[in-house]
Amino acid sequence: MSRSSLTRFLSGPFIFFTIIMMIKSSLAWIVIFDDIPVWKPLLTELPLIWIGFCLIEWFAAKRRMWMYLAVDLLLSGIFFAAIMHYKYYGVIVNYHALAQVNQVTSVKSSMFSLLDPYYLFIFADVLIIGGILTRRRIKLGSTERPNRIPLERRARRRVASVILILSMILCMLNIYPNRASMSELTQAEQMGILGYEAYTILDRPDKPVPIAQIDQTDIDQLKQTTELPAILEKGAASGRNVIMLQLESFQNFLIGLEVDGQEITPNLNQLARKNLYFPNFYQQVGQGNTSDAEFVVNTSFYTPPNGAATTVYADKALPSLPKLMSANGYQTATFHTNDVRFWNRDQLYKALGFDQYYDIDYFGTQDSIAFSASDEVLYSKTLDKLESMQSSGNPFYAHIISMSAHHPYTLPKNKVKLTLPERYKDTLPGNYLISQHYADQAVGQLIAGLKERGLWENSLLVLYGDHLGLPIYSLDKDDKVLMKELYGREYTSADMINIPLMISAPGVTPGVQLEQIGGQVDILPTIAGLTGVSLKDQLHFGQDLLHEGGNLLPERYYLPSGSVLNDASLFIPAKGYGDGTHYSLADAGRQDAGQQRTGVPSDETPQISGDEESPTIATPNNSGLSSSRFITKDQYDRALDLAHLSNSYLSQLPDRKAKQ
Repeated sequence: MSRSSLTRFLSGPFIFFTIIMMIKSSLAWIVIFDDIPVWKPLLTELPLIWIGFCLIEWFAAKRRMWMYLAVDLLLSGIFFAAIMHYKYYGVIVNYHALAQVNQVTSVKSSMFSLLDPYYLFIFADVLIIGGILTRRRIKLGSTERPNRIPLERRARRRVASVILILSMILCMLNIYPNRASMSELTQAEQMGILGYEAYTILDRPDKPVPIAQIDQTDIDQLKQTTELPAILEKGAASGRNVIMLQLESFQNFLIGLEVDGQEITPNLNQLARKNLYFPNFYQQVGQGNTSDAEFVVNTSFYTPPNGAATTVYADKALPSLPKLMSANGYQTATFHTNDVRFWNRDQLYKALGFDQYYDIDYFGTQDSIAFSASDEVLYSKTLDKLESMQSSGNPFYAHIISMSAHHPYTLPKNKVKLTLPERYKDTLPGNYLISQHYADQAVGQLIAGLKERGLWENSLLVLYGDHLGLPIYSLDKDDKVLMKELYGREYTSADMINIPLMISAPGVTPGVQLEQIGGQVDILPTIAGLTGVSLKDQLHFGQDLLHEGGNLLPERYYLPSGSVLNDASLFIPAKGYGDGTHYSLADAGRQDAGQQRTGVPSDETPQISGDEESPTIATPNNSGLSSSRFITKDQYDRALDLAHLSNSYLSQLPDRKAKQ
């Protein structure tokens, strides 16, 4: 390889597009990662970029500029997808997410709201260079210029071969040592975004545990729950209807929140004060968001490692709450104002075993908010069906999915009933509070309707949030200032996934606030306990929150894989347990319903780095929590085993169509 060959090679499109791609990769890194050295994208992204360019130099005899532009467009699309996926979900996109690309058009308003205009510069060069090449006004690159001697293909290949070999070695050094990292963000940071994408394509899932070796005893041994003093006897709501209400994007900090003396959720505050209220309750959704919440609460299983449960598990013969209740004489129905085909719900509802579902065909499009009929329409028309079901003489289980408070929280003017201070105007937190205030008003109308139609006294109402509404990574600087004002301290990852659970049940002492931790996976066994329905033959990963404590909640999506919650802390891994971080839950979700918290100063939620042998954790002096209740290595391992068992069992279930 001569010096002149190398010089001529480097003066061509290879270096030109290398510079362009390094600018783009740096943009993606600035958005996704914190405090990243300048050299890190260069070391991790450049090798894979060069592999693509070297292959062009090896195999493209003609139209090299078009080939470079095609690779440029492909890599630009990957970086753009990584940015947008992170802004929405807080994790790095992988090829599994492509299966849900068709869902993006249905929530395009949410995606556009997260799009900073400068993100689009990532495609600017493609348009400019593509236009130039199309019009043939100028040709870039040494081989496209007629007045220059073209570099011999053999010499070009020699140079490309050397760079290709070096790039492949660097790729292996970036990827191979970091395969065992639990956190996808850590993997992407160490491997590079492109390296991580390549790794996920080639990676194979963990070998499943044989389904014959999975039973409830195994799950119970991993969970190691403790017995709680009985608040209500099992079967306290036996024979009652079960109405489960899933609130869109509803976070727990809204309960009891006041801004300028205005209650944001007065109806839900009252419900919390008069019934069972679990402030330390957490989402467990995956990529399917709302549909995943529907899956988790109706199965007491976790979401899959990749993809949405509605696409990964919908063809399986699932054990479920609707089937359980049907076997005990209940009618079952689910109510959702959107098209049932969205997120593959038509298949999910069949897999769950609902007798009936009601979607846009029933609710229509009148009084539309976001992309479906308003919550007012949802509740009004649902009440008609519930009244009809009750008149049949058999109890019913109804699952109602609200929608109006959907991101990006843009209500029609005639629905806005909350006046906020000027500093909240046209901000994400401000729009969120306004939307949730409307959602609360609609819930008040539902409760009033249940009472007017004679349904309230005969029903068990279970209300919870489906998933977070204000992702930390979607907030700009001003938004974070407002969130600190609302919380009286920094807004944390634990706050972000904290949703409320309320249960209106007979025999409840008003104002019972239960401090035990819970997750969406616990709703099924809690309902079973209240209604007296046996779980003897029903495999489940949750626990009865009224009778069992000592919870252990593995998390997927919105937090790195391997994140775990226990009664006192949230653990987020990096490569694994030893270098992860423990966050105290002392300040997250622990407040009295009706307490005004706006502007009240408080200590920031403490955090510490993990230690393989003896991690410690600091909690505020007034937290009332033992400083030893961090996530131990044993709990961390057991949580990972629980998540693996769940996926192993579900993935090996028979196909529901074949079983039928």
